[in-house]
Order: sequence, then C-alpha cells, then structure tokens
Amino acid sequence: MLNVPSQAFPAPGSQQRAASGGRSKVPLKQGRSLMDWIRLTKSGKDLTGLKGRLIEVTEEELIKHNKKDDCWVCIRGLVYNVSPYMEYHPGGEDELMRAAGSDGTDLFDQVHRWVNYESMLKECLVGRMAVKPVAIAKENHEKKFLNGILLKSKVPDLPAKEISPSYDWFQTESLVTIVIYTKQKDMDSESVIVDYQDGCFRAEILIKDYSYLLHTELSHEIQEDISVRVAEKTGKVEIVLKKKVNISWKYLGHPLENHNSFTEHKEKGLYYRKCKLISKVDVTHDTKLYCLMLPPGTHLQVPIGQHVYLKQTVTGTEVVKPYTPVLESLHSDLQEPLHPHNKYIYLMIKIYRAGLFSPHFDCLQIGDCVSLSSPEGNFKKSQLQDLEELFLLAAGTGFTPMIKILNYALNITSLRKVKLMFFNKTEGDILWRNQLEQLADKERRFEVEFILSEPTCEWTGKQGRISLPLLSEFVKRSSEDSGVLICICGPAPFTEQGIRLLKDLNFSQEEVHSFTA
Repeated sequence: MLNVPSQAFPAPGSQQRAASGGRSKVPLKQGRSLMDWIRLTKSGKDLTGLKGRLIEVTEEELIKHNKKDDCWVCIRGLVYNVSPYMEYHPGGEDELMRAAGSDGTDLFDQVHRWVNYESMLKECLVGRMAVKPVAIAKENHEKKFLNGILLKSKVPDLPAKEISPSYDWFQTESLVTIVIYTKQKDMDSESVIVDYQDGCFRAEILIKDYSYLLHTELSHEIQEDISVRVAEKTGKVEIVLKKKVNISWKYLGHPLENHNSFTEHKEKGLYYRKCKLISKVDVTHDTKLYCLMLPPGTHLQVPIGQHVYLKQTVTGTEVVKPYTPVLESLHSDLQEPLHPHNKYIYLMIKIYRAGLFSPHFDCLQIGDCVSLSSPEGNFKKSQLQDLEELFLLAAGTGFTPMIKILNYALNITSLRKVKLMFFNKTEGDILWRNQLEQLADKERRFEVEFILSEPTCEWTGKQGRISLPLLSEFVKRSSEDSGVLICICGPAPFTEQGIRLLKDLNFSQEEVHSFTA
C-alpha cells in the first residue's frame, strides 16, 4: 500500500473545510446531482477508459494518473478513475485532487468514512493495487482454545499506548455471562453495543478513541433477550446471554472477523443492523418524527450529541445519510430514566421533495426496514460538566442535536443558564415550538428565542440571519470567568459564519462545539 505524506484534508481555505469537524458543500452545476451521477453509472458509458477490463496497478502506474482529466485514486487497495466523478463531487474538484495519483484512504476516512464508495464508484473501478509478495511464517495448525474460543488465527496485536482489555466467560445451567475487563473508569452502558443475529454474536466496547471487539459464532443458540451490566467504578462489563437449551457449553464459539481486536475506532468500518419503522408523525409541513425499533438481539444507546447513519438502496445504489437521534418529546419531567429504553431510535427528518434520500425514506411503510449504523461523533457528556452557562445556536433541523443536550443539561444542578437561539425561515418551519415554549415557562433556567429570515408582517419577534449584533446580545457571559459552552448546528454557511462571529466575540475554540447538520 502506498504511503501519503500527512496533510490537511480538506485543504486549508477550501470550500469544504469547516470548524470543529463540520463539512460544507460547493455548488454543483445543473445536471450534476447524486441522481444524475447514478443515471450516468447506469448508462453503460465506459467510465474507466479501460473498456471493461480490470488491471493490477503498480505504484509507479498510479502516480502517473494525477491530473484532473486523468485522476486515479486508491482506497483500501482498490483503484478508481475518479475523473468522471469530478463535477459530481459535493466537496468540489480540489478535494478529490488531494489524493490524485496516490493512496487516498486516510484522507477519505477523515471526511467520508461513512460513504459506501464501493457502490458509488463501482463503474469507475480500474483494478487492484499490485501487492509485493511477503514471506509468511508457518503456523501451528493444532486446535487451540482461548477463553473458550476455538482459535483459527493469532489474536491481533493490541495498541501499545493503551491498556488492552481482556475477556472471560462463565456459565450456569441457563445463562452464559461474558465479562469484559476494560480497566477503565467511568464506563457506562452507552459504551457497549451488542448485536446477535443468526448465531453470530458481536459486542463492541468503546473506550476513549479505541474500540474493543468480540465477534464470534456461538457454539449454541441463545435467546434474543440480552442484558448488559456495567460497573462504572471498575469498568467491568457483563453481557448476559440466555441459553435456548439448558446444556453445558464446552467453548464459547468460533472466532469471526476481527474477534478480540483492540484498534482505533476510526480504523473500523461502520456496522449496520436492520431496524423496523414502527411510526411516523408530522412535526411541521415538511418534517416528520420517525420511530425505528432495533432488532430484538441488539443493545444500543446513542450517546448525547452523536449521530447514526441510515443506509438505503436507491435505484440500485446504496445511499447513506447521517441523522442525530432525538427524544420522543421534550416532556420528560427533566429526569433521566432509571432504566434507559434501548430498543427504539427516534429521528426527526426533513423531507426534501427534490432530494434523493429523504423522499425514498418517507415512502417506507410501517413495518419496513432500514439499515442503521452504530453511533459516531466526538461530543462527550463531560463537556457539559462544570458549566455555568450553555448557549445553543440552531438553524432548521440543526435543532436535532440540541434536543438531547438540552434535556440532559437541565438535569445538571450547577448549570445556571441554558439559552437556545433558533433560526428558521417562517413560523411554520419552527420544530417543536409549543414544546419549547412550554419548557421555557416551566424551567426558569431555560430561555428560547426564535429568529425568522422570511417572517410575515404579523411576526413580532426578531428577524434576520445569524449576525454579530444578534450573537453579541445573546451569548453574554454572566461573569468574566464563568464556564461557558456554545453548541452550534445548521447548514454549513450558518455554522461557518457562526464560528467566525464567535471567534470575533473572543470565545475560545474549547468553548465552541459545532455539529454537522
């Protein structure tokens, strides 16, 4: 595999760069939408220039194809001719050229790890990178057991800089308990994701920026009712499985891909499970609240401020979109449940009638299924601790990350003030307006302001777009040394402008967290 020098991606000053992990798009020419690209890939046109042949590509050959009209890029060992895709790329041509004639895997992962490039670029596939032969050490092929797992290969090396977790298992007549020793304090059930389907057991434990994975084909069948217990002080995780038949297990199971691995989370691909649509309710004229039910063998709780990806096949191409889960409503008595319900995911989604993903998703019938990923995101609940003031800036569906943050923050007794400034075009676009106003009446620490850019003449509230005068009045500190966090989410231009204005108001980078709408 080729090595590419470390470099900023997106490029400094490019139209795709946004602060604090956000991303933006560039205007595309007419006829260059995602649907137009899908049509082109199905037209039969030769997009590789090789007339259907697949070739082995050497490093020397790849380097030659580094121009806009002749651009090859390697992603995870597969080489693509991305020249035909240049005008269709939402991030602009300059971003694709960052990886021209080289291995763009790392650059791709920094911005587009969730994108199914194999589906999007399958008609652009040139071939595989030529791999130099390496000497393979002989292995002892005798059957070996480790923690009840029948080993087929060596356990992968673990990161040297982190304390590697370990696991064990024990059984009673009716139960099997898998114990993971994370050796980390402050673990909670949100750090544990379990999936069981068709005999395959998969448990992922999120530890800081690392992921510990158990992945095995169990030696016997279990019931789909799986429970998870976490000892926060010691970091011990117990996953309790109920046997279908009360017999003694001789070993836990056969290892599957990446079993017992401990790697950086960003190196892992996204894992999806099928979720069933059980309800959809209108929120505004173009936005709905959808409820998805997780499979019975899944334990998954989406942490505050994190998002998931939905994946659908649209006209033969897999399309993926990120969404931030929300609560069923803001009427929760401001108390976290003693036993968080981990079987349902609520999503508030705006339907873009000319779009590709959301209209197709809205056509799903109750009982239909959609693929949902494990959570992603870098927001931590710890950012809300030791705060005195929390300011939320949202535009449109950029309100969705704020819902769980708002609900959680109002449970922190040391927090003196929580303010939401909510930007929309019209009154009819304001999501959960009544609930927000009721919450402001009920909770003295919470204030909400609605700002409209296209109000009617009857509107008596503030109007305009995000600006220095609006922000300077809204995000005033109570005192010079008060602990402050400002969360911002909305369309890319809104977020980027907000970041710049907050910097002008002398808020530090640590005091501002942006989400991608």
